[in-house]
Order: sequence, then C-alpha cells, then structure tokens
Amino acid sequence: MAPGIPAAMDRPHFIGIGGAGMSGIAKILAQRGAAVAGSDARESATVLALREAGATVHIGHAAEHLAADATSVVVSSAIRADNPELAAAAERGIPVVHRSDALAALMDGARPIAVAGTHGKTTTTSMLAVALTTLGLDPSYAIGGDLDAPGSNARHGAGEIFVAEADESDRSFHKYAPEVAIILNVELDHHANYASMEEIYESFETFVARVRPGGTLVVSADHPGARELTSRLAGRADVQVVTYGEAEDADVRVFKINQRGLTSEVTVTLANGKVLTFTVSVPGRHYALNAVAALAAGTALGLPPHNLASALGSYTGVKRRLQLKGEAKGVQVIDSYAHHPTEMTADLEAIRGAAAGSRVLVVFQPHLFSRTQELGREMGQALALADASVVLDIYPAREDPIPGVTSDMIVKAAEAAGATVTAEHDKAAIPEVIAGMAGPGDLVLTMGAGDVTELGPEILARLDA
Repeated sequence: MAPGIPAAMDRPHFIGIGGAGMSGIAKILAQRGAAVAGSDARESATVLALREAGATVHIGHAAEHLAADATSVVVSSAIRADNPELAAAAERGIPVVHRSDALAALMDGARPIAVAGTHGKTTTTSMLAVALTTLGLDPSYAIGGDLDAPGSNARHGAGEIFVAEADESDRSFHKYAPEVAIILNVELDHHANYASMEEIYESFETFVARVRPGGTLVVSADHPGARELTSRLAGRADVQVVTYGEAEDADVRVFKINQRGLTSEVTVTLANGKVLTFTVSVPGRHYALNAVAALAAGTALGLPPHNLASALGSYTGVKRRLQLKGEAKGVQVIDSYAHHPTEMTADLEAIRGAAAGSRVLVVFQPHLFSRTQELGREMGQALALADASVVLDIYPAREDPIPGVTSDMIVKAAEAAGATVTAEHDKAAIPEVIAGMAGPGDLVLTMGAGDVTELGPEILARLDA
C-alpha cells in the first residue's frame, strides 16, 4: 500500500463521488496513488475533474458499478440505505466507510486545522488554504467548495498542515482530532438532525473535546452562541482558548473594518498587543472576521502573523460565495450560496455596502423543506434587504416534501417585512423575468444552496440578447 493511503482505501468506491465533500476526499486519495472509483447521479465539471485526476466515475447508481476488487465503499450521510451499490457492498462484505472517517484517516500524521461553525466554514478554510500555499507551506486541504476551477476543493500537499472544513450538520466533525479548531459561530440549523439549541451546544462541546492536548481553540468573541459555548468550556485546561472579534474582551481584537468597494481593510490588535492592518480581497464584514479567525489559527500554529496577514490578502473568493458570474448590459450577476437567514443577511449587507446606490435584485431558491419550515419567516425578513426578489420553489436535495411547507411561506413573510417580492414556480422562466426587471447599474444575486447557481449564465445570455 502506498504511503499516506489509509487501510482499505487503496481501491475505494465513492457513492455520490461528485458531491462537495466526497469529491475532495476522492481527489486527495487519487493524488496519493489510490485507484479511486465511484458513481454519481449525473455528469458535472467536478466529475470531469476527477476523471482527469485518474478516477473512474460511472454515471447512475447500479450494483455492477462496484468493481470486483474494491477494498471499501465510501458514503456520505446523503446516501440512502436502499442504494444498489451500498446493497452490493453489504452482500459482498466490503467495508463501508463514512466520508468523515475517510477524512479523519487522511489527516493522521498531519497538523490539522479543523474549521467549524454554522456559517463561514468554506470561506475560512479556503482563506487558510490559499494563504498557507502563498507562504510556500504546501498544505493539504479539503474544502466544501471550489477555489477557482472545478475540482479545486481539495489537494494533497507535501507540507505538514492539513486544513479541513468540519461539518456539524450530521455530527461528523466528532471524528476529527485537530491541533487547532476554529469555531466561527454556533446557531440552530440542520433541523432534521438537531431538535434544540442544547443539542447543538452538546455537539460542539464534543468537537472541542477532540482537540489534541496542548492544542488551540479559536472561537468568536462576538457571536452569542459561540460565547455561550466558550463559557461551557472553562474546565478544559489542556487547550488554549483564543477569542477573536470586535468585542472588547477579544484576545485578537478587531478595531476597524473599512470597506472599499469589493475589498476591506482590517485593523486588529493581536494577543501580544501588536497592531496589524491588512487587506481582505472580498467584500463584507463577515468575510473580514473570517480572515481574522484564519489569522488567529495560523498564529496558533506558530506562523508569523505579519506574513500570514499579507498572504490572506491573496484570497479572492470561492465559487458561490459572492462570486461575480459576469456583466451584461450594465447588469452584474453575482452568485451566493447563502441559504440560512444569517448568511442571507450577511451577503445582502455586503452587497449593499459595495453597491454604492445601485439596485440589488435577488433570485432566491429555498434549500430543504425542514429548513424552510423552521426558518422560512426569517428568510423572508432577510429578503427585505433587497430592492426586489423573486422566490423559486424549495430545492428538496435529500428530503421528501413536508405537507403544507412551500416557498409561499417565505413570500408572505417577505411581504409582511415590506419587501417587494414575487413567486416564480418555473425556474426556466427566470432569465426572462430578470431581463424585464434589471437595468444598467443593477446587481442581480442568484442565492441558495441548490441548482439556482445554474441561472447566472442563463440570465447573462438573456440580458445580452
């Protein structure tokens, strides 16, 4: 077995290999020399990138796709029990490995930084990956989104640092043992898996308990949920807790965030009292704070703060996180992955700050019936920050419909909050609808975690026509 390939992972088969988390692990294994195979529901740019990395990828799910010599089958929490490839693995006695266990095994022997929180994980992980690469440290990383090209969400590096996004949604972040853990915020989400805020706190406490003795927890001093979590961790003497943010008692304190168009200038006081000013090349207060979390984490690993701060400026965004898709007839189209009310509000405030008086129009696609049921009212309230919004039907992802839960809940809440909003049940009609609404100088946001991202190029083409 090649060095760096965990046991039973030399010929793995990934069910749903094109997913954000799965594709990254598959890519790292392929780069380490494993014979990677898998299946996905459809062709995609990610599938193509995996094939170029040497993986064998089948389209569709069928028992015969599972190779005779497969040594393990890797699944995520989204894979249903009746999947034919999973059934075939059970019949043949092939070990089934959860995505989080595979990632944990890849981090063995490294110095891991695990980035957790209800929002901002992908951005903060990406900032660290880019900054550490810029400094020549050749990190490994696994991110929940692409940095630039499809398939750029993960890499096997020769350096000792491994940066990974730590997902709380299915409690899989309990599998990791980081040297440095970041907790950006703690909020109630993932309603299919967590019944209460208390369960969320318990889950994050379990994650913190996995930090290696002598390691560091970097945690927000601003976010109420994060502060509550920190107060519950008082007994953990073998882990250094470093708080960051605008709060007066933060160890790494943010004094000033000056937004300048699509960039921000951030001034912080470090734990040693030194003052540092650096540039963040993406708009919005929340992204500036993500960069400060990344700065605190890298400093905890012993990296010089000034060098790290300068390198953080080389991060210019990740796909779907306020990504400019293009401009046509004076209208800019921007893609946003925001799907939780807090994220929606943060991205809309960031765009408002950069818009300089231009109109902000939103095409919003709710993600998951369970999330809409719990947070639909707050989603509607967030849309009141836009000048006008169009709301699509709920993107179900892995869920079955919930009776009575539709996107109309969001439309009504938005109207009650004073928003200009319309419902559109035909996604194919959106380019025509937006072409009728948008004029020169306007900013159009396609927003949501589902296939709404596909609309950006279609809107631009229609505007050009």
